[in-house]
Amino acid sequence: MNKIRKGDEVIVTTGKDKGRRGTVLQVFADSRVLVEGINIAKKHQKGNPQAGVEGGIVEKAMPVEISNVMVFNPKAKKGDRVGFNVGKDGEKVRVFRSSGEPVDI
Repeated sequence: MNKIRKGDEVIVTTGKDKGRRGTVLQVFADSRVLVEGINIAKKHQKGNPQAGVEGGIVEKAMPVEISNVMVFNPKAKKGDRVGFNVGKDGEKVRVFRSSGEPVDI
């Protein structure tokens, strides 16, 4: 079970996009995450008229190392570490480390 999942709102802690927030679009197996609007790179794309793809320079979101993002805590209005607690019914629940409140509300 991962501490950061698809759909989580995260805040970047290091790098050129430090302090920016975005939503996780994809979590890769090699401990990287794709965050919406973060780590934008300009890529040269070759056109393909048969597929309707126009050539030129396009902006594309690139993956970020998972250690460089934190889950955003809306109550504290900052990034927070995430841990796990076992509930009364034996189910694992993700919780914020600072307050102990569940992440998935």
